Amino acid sequence: MSYINKFPTDFLWGAASSANQFEGGWNEGGKGTCTADIITNQKDGFLRLTTPQIDTDKYYYPSHEASDFYHNYKEDIKLFSEMGLNCFRMSIAWSRIFPNGDDEVANEEGLKFYDDVFDELKKYNIEPIVTISHYEAPLNLAIKYGGWRNRTLISLYIRYCDTIFRRYKDKVKFWLTFNEINCLTVSFGAITAGAMLLSDEENTEEVRFQALHHQFVASALAVKLGHEINSNFKIGCMIAYMCGYPSTCNPLDILKAQQHDQMKNMLCGDVQVRGYYPGFAKRYFKENNINIVVEEDDAEILRNGVVDFYSFSYYMSNCVGADASKDKASGNLIVGLKNPYLKASEWGWQIDPEGLRWVLNNVYDRYQIPIMIVENGLGADDIVDENNQVNDDYRIDYLRRHIEQMKEAINDGVELIGYTPWSCMDLISLSGGEMKKRYGFIYVDKDNDGNGTLKRIKKKSFHWYRKVIDSNGENLD
Repeated sequence: MSYINKFPTDFLWGAASSANQFEGGWNEGGKGTCTADIITNQKDGFLRLTTPQIDTDKYYYPSHEASDFYHNYKEDIKLFSEMGLNCFRMSIAWSRIFPNGDDEVANEEGLKFYDDVFDELKKYNIEPIVTISHYEAPLNLAIKYGGWRNRTLISLYIRYCDTIFRRYKDKVKFWLTFNEINCLTVSFGAITAGAMLLSDEENTEEVRFQALHHQFVASALAVKLGHEINSNFKIGCMIAYMCGYPSTCNPLDILKAQQHDQMKNMLCGDVQVRGYYPGFAKRYFKENNINIVVEEDDAEILRNGVVDFYSFSYYMSNCVGADASKDKASGNLIVGLKNPYLKASEWGWQIDPEGLRWVLNNVYDRYQIPIMIVENGLGADDIVDENNQVNDDYRIDYLRRHIEQMKEAINDGVELIGYTPWSCMDLISLSGGEMKKRYGFIYVDKDNDGNGTLKRIKKKSFHWYRKVIDSNGENLD
C-alpha cells in the first residue's frame, strides 16, 4: 500500500464569512432586523444586547455596516478570484428573505441580491457553500415566539428553506443547515444560535436543549426537502468542535474529557449524522432533570433526515479536568483549562495544529462520511505599515501548520473534501463585536467604533494562500 500524502484533485479551497458579521446593508433592500442587529460593540468585556429598539444615537451596532459586502460584492468576489478561491462559504440572511420570519410572501429584492451574488461567484468559477442560518434569525421570531424554544419556528424555517432551495436549486450545491448548532449547549448559544431574548433565570439547560431539539427536527426536514427539490444537493451539519484533552492521566480527568466530547461535540453529530439521540445524552437529561418535549413523529423525522457530510469549525483546544481550581484558558463560547504545552494567541486562544488532526480522525472514525473544515483561523491585531502592507506572518504560520496536519489526516485515511478558513476578509468578531480582532486575508479599513474608509488591502497571507491553492496544498512556504 502506498501513501500519496496529497490533497484530492477536486479539493475545495476557499474562505468563510457570515452575513451578520460581513454583509452590512442591515435595513436595505427590504431586509428586516435580525437578532445580530441589536448587538452593540464591546465596551465592558463582551457583547452587549440592547433592547429590541435600535438606538443609533446611544449605541454603535457593528453588524449594520460590517464590512459592507452588500455594496461591494462584485469587487470583493473579484478579489476572492484573484486569491484563487474555488469555493466561498457564506450565509443567507434569513431576514433579507423573510423580514419578520413569519411573512406570508418572500422579499423579492432580498432574493435578487443573492441571485446576483451567486451569478458573480459563477462568473469566476467559485462554488458557494451556503449556511442557511448563521446566528442571524429575524428579531421578530425572538420577540413574538421566544426563538427556537418555540416549535413554531420549525415550520417557519422550512418555509424559508423551501424558498431558497427552489430559487437557487441550479446555483447552489452545498448547504449547511445551522451554523455551530452545538453552541446551544452553552449559555451564550441561547442568544446566538437559539435567537432568544432571555433573562438569566430563563436561560436554563432545559430551554436550550428544547431549542436544540427543534433545530434537529428542522435540520432533518430541510435535508429531506432539499433532496426532493434537487437530488444533487449536498447538505451538511456544522459543529463548533470544542476539543478538550484530559488535564492529567487521572482516570477521573479522562472520563470527564470523554463526557465533555460527548455532550459538547458528539451529541449533535450523532443526531444529525446517525439520526438518533445517543444513550449518553439520555442519561445526562435524566440525571440533570432535563425534560424536553419530543413529538411522536420526531424520531422518524430524525432518521430520515441525516446529513450528507459533516463540517466543523476548529480554532483551538483546551484541557478538561475534575480540578476546577486550575488556570483557565480564554475561549469564545467555552472556557477550559490551560494546556502547558501550547502557546496562545493575543486573545488567549491556545494554538494547537495537531489537535486538528486528532479531531479529523475522531470525527471520521465515528461517522465515515465526507468532512469539511469550514472555519479555522487566527484573530490578530493586524497593522498596516508605512508601505500600505500587512505582514501577517503569524497568520501564515498558523494556517501552514494546520494545513500540514490536514494533509496528515488525509494520509490517515480521513475523507477531507474542503477547507474554508475564517475569514475571507476582516469582519466583525463574534465574541466582542470588534474589528480589531482581524481574521481575514484582506484588510478592511475600519475600527471598533465604525471609523474608516472600508478600503480593501491584500495582506501577505492573501498572496501566500494563492500559492497554496495553486499548488493544491503542496507549496506551503
